[in-house]
Amino acid sequence: MDNLKQRIIQELVPGRQITLAHIIANPDISLYDNLNIENIEHSAIGVLTITPPEAAIIIADIAIKSAGVKLVSVDRVSGALIITGKVSEVEAAVHAILTYVGEQLNFEVCGLTKT
Repeated sequence: MDNLKQRIIQELVPGRQITLAHIIANPDISLYDNLNIENIEHSAIGVLTITPPEAAIIIADIAIKSAGVKLVSVDRVSGALIITGKVSEVEAAVHAILTYVGEQLNFEVCGLTKT
Protein backbone atom coordinates (compact mmCIF):
# COMPACT_ATOMS: atom_id res chain seq x y z
CA MET A 1 0.00 0.00 0.00
CA ASP A 2 2.87 2.43 0.69
CA ASN A 3 4.05 2.17 -2.91
CA LEU A 4 0.79 3.39 -4.39
CA LYS A 5 0.99 6.72 -6.17
CA GLN A 6 -1.68 9.26 -5.51
CA ARG A 7 -3.15 11.11 -8.40
CA ILE A 8 -4.36 14.64 -7.72
CA ILE A 9 -6.63 16.42 -10.13
CA GLN A 10 -6.76 20.19 -9.85
CA GLU A 11 -9.60 22.09 -11.37
CA LEU A 12 -10.14 25.82 -11.63
CA VAL A 13 -13.67 26.84 -10.79
CA PRO A 14 -13.80 30.58 -11.26
CA GLY A 15 -16.03 32.48 -8.95
CA ARG A 16 -17.96 35.58 -9.72
CA GLN A 17 -15.85 38.12 -7.92
CA ILE A 18 -13.56 41.09 -8.02
CA THR A 19 -10.46 39.96 -6.17
CA LEU A 20 -8.39 43.16 -6.34
CA ALA A 21 -9.39 46.82 -6.64
CA HIS A 22 -6.43 49.10 -5.98
CA ILE A 23 -5.52 52.69 -6.80
CA ILE A 24 -1.95 53.92 -6.90
CA ALA A 25 -2.47 57.63 -6.37
CA ASN A 26 1.01 58.94 -7.11
CA PRO A 27 3.15 56.28 -8.79
CA ASP A 28 6.86 56.68 -9.22
CA ILE A 29 7.83 57.56 -12.80
CA SER A 30 9.70 54.25 -13.15
CA LEU A 31 6.40 52.38 -12.76
CA TYR A 32 4.96 54.17 -15.79
CA ASP A 33 8.08 53.32 -17.77
CA ASN A 34 7.98 49.64 -16.80
CA LEU A 35 4.30 49.36 -17.70
CA ASN A 36 4.79 51.32 -20.94
CA ILE A 37 2.25 53.90 -19.82
CA GLU A 38 2.55 57.36 -21.29
CA ASN A 39 2.43 59.69 -18.30
CA ILE A 40 1.76 63.28 -19.18
CA GLU A 41 0.11 64.45 -15.94
CA HIS A 42 1.49 61.97 -13.37
CA SER A 43 -1.79 60.09 -13.52
CA ALA A 44 -3.07 57.67 -10.92
CA ILE A 45 -3.19 53.97 -11.84
CA GLY A 46 -6.15 51.71 -11.11
CA VAL A 47 -5.65 47.94 -11.06
CA LEU A 48 -8.50 45.42 -10.86
CA THR A 49 -8.83 41.67 -11.27
CA ILE A 50 -12.08 39.85 -11.90
CA THR A 51 -13.31 36.32 -12.39
CA PRO A 52 -14.55 35.07 -14.72
CA PRO A 53 -11.86 36.82 -16.73
CA GLU A 54 -14.17 37.63 -19.65
CA ALA A 55 -15.96 40.06 -17.33
CA ALA A 56 -12.92 42.33 -17.64
CA ILE A 57 -14.51 43.53 -20.88
CA ILE A 58 -17.60 44.65 -18.96
CA ILE A 59 -15.66 46.50 -16.27
CA ALA A 60 -13.49 48.18 -18.90
CA ASP A 61 -16.63 49.55 -20.52
CA ILE A 62 -17.97 50.75 -17.16
CA ALA A 63 -14.66 52.48 -16.35
CA ILE A 64 -14.52 54.33 -19.66
CA LYS A 65 -18.15 55.44 -19.53
CA SER A 66 -18.21 56.46 -15.86
CA ALA A 67 -15.17 58.73 -15.66
CA GLY A 68 -12.54 60.35 -17.84
CA VAL A 69 -10.05 57.49 -17.48
CA LYS A 70 -7.74 56.05 -20.08
CA LEU A 71 -7.77 52.30 -20.65
CA VAL A 72 -4.21 50.97 -20.47
CA SER A 73 -4.89 47.24 -20.55
CA VAL A 74 -7.82 44.84 -20.44
CA ASP A 75 -6.97 41.14 -20.39
CA ARG A 76 -9.91 38.83 -20.98
CA VAL A 77 -7.68 35.80 -20.31
CA SER A 78 -6.40 36.77 -16.84
CA GLY A 79 -9.21 39.16 -15.89
CA ALA A 80 -6.89 42.11 -15.27
CA LEU A 81 -7.77 45.73 -15.95
CA ILE A 82 -5.44 48.73 -15.74
CA ILE A 83 -6.70 52.30 -16.08
CA THR A 84 -5.12 55.73 -15.61
CA GLY A 85 -6.36 59.23 -15.03
CA LYS A 86 -6.64 61.85 -12.33
CA VAL A 87 -7.00 60.32 -8.87
CA SER A 88 -10.64 61.45 -8.65
CA GLU A 89 -11.42 59.96 -12.09
CA VAL A 90 -9.80 56.62 -11.32
CA GLU A 91 -11.54 56.50 -7.95
CA ALA A 92 -14.92 57.29 -9.54
CA ALA A 93 -14.39 54.60 -12.17
CA VAL A 94 -13.42 51.95 -9.62
CA HIS A 95 -16.39 52.83 -7.40
CA ALA A 96 -18.72 52.60 -10.42
CA ILE A 97 -17.28 49.18 -11.28
CA LEU A 98 -17.60 47.84 -7.74
CA THR A 99 -21.16 49.12 -7.41
CA TYR A 100 -22.37 47.77 -10.76
CA VAL A 101 -20.69 44.39 -10.45
CA GLY A 102 -21.86 43.95 -6.86
CA GLU A 103 -25.43 45.15 -7.28
CA GLN A 104 -26.32 44.29 -10.88
CA LEU A 105 -24.28 41.14 -11.47
CA ASN A 106 -24.35 39.87 -7.87
CA PHE A 107 -20.59 39.31 -7.79
CA GLU A 108 -18.60 39.19 -4.58
CA VAL A 109 -16.67 42.44 -4.40
CA CYS A 110 -13.50 43.16 -2.41
CA GLY A 111 -12.84 46.49 -0.77
CA LEU A 112 -11.01 49.30 -2.52
CA THR A 113 -7.42 49.84 -1.43
CA LYS A 114 -5.22 52.83 -2.17
CA THR A 115 -1.55 53.74 -1.91
